[in-house]
Amino acid sequence: MVIESSTERWPVETAGGFQAVAFDFDGLLFNTEELYQEVGQAILSRRGRNLCPGLLAVMRGKPNRAALRAMIDWHRLDESVDQLLAETDALFEPLLATRLSPMPGATTLLDRLERAGTPRAIVTSGRRGFVLPILARYGWAARFAFVLTAEDVLLDKPHPEPYLEAARQFGIPPERILVLEDSHHGCAAGVAAGNGVVCVPSERDAAPPHGVLFVAASLEDRRIVDLLGFLPHVEAA
Repeated sequence: MVIESSTERWPVETAGGFQAVAFDFDGLLFNTEELYQEVGQAILSRRGRNLCPGLLAVMRGKPNRAALRAMIDWHRLDESVDQLLAETDALFEPLLATRLSPMPGATTLLDRLERAGTPRAIVTSGRRGFVLPILARYGWAARFAFVLTAEDVLLDKPHPEPYLEAARQFGIPPERILVLEDSHHGCAAGVAAGNGVVCVPSERDAAPPHGVLFVAASLEDRRIVDLLGFLPHVEAA
């Protein structure tokens, strides 16, 4: 993928115009997306099946139950969503204990946002019971004003409701909120809500989502900082 900005989608006046930042979670703040793929392959390997690229594309960015339903339908499995969810949780726990880590640039970007006093939130398709313990492991819960999960909305990504609800909770117009996302579903939700969206894709060979400001290789991309218009004294602090 060629990673570059679009002057049509990223006007000069955008820089410094955002008042809050909404983060996706899996594959954006933490490496849980790759761990999910490993667990998904383990579940299917037990049944003589594979997590092929086509199925992975269908599952990515969906809430857990919807993703597992897609897996069941794709391979015509006999198990229920609840059975596979319990199996997923059992396989995931040892991976979280040994392999969990923040994505590149996540800690530094959060530090900069805190120094600048920029409000932050998490908007995820994941489960609250999964997200909050991970934040607690790193002492990150207090770094976010709120956490919105799939359980908090009627319609999940790619519908705009999650990011419209985030705007309501921030008390800030959607166009003044910068959304950082790694999936097409998440980017589509932010664009539809009227947010400025930067895609930091977990799948590098995917086509760039429509309507994003630009595609970044990681949260270390300097253009994200430039978009937020941090002042020199904040950067140096």
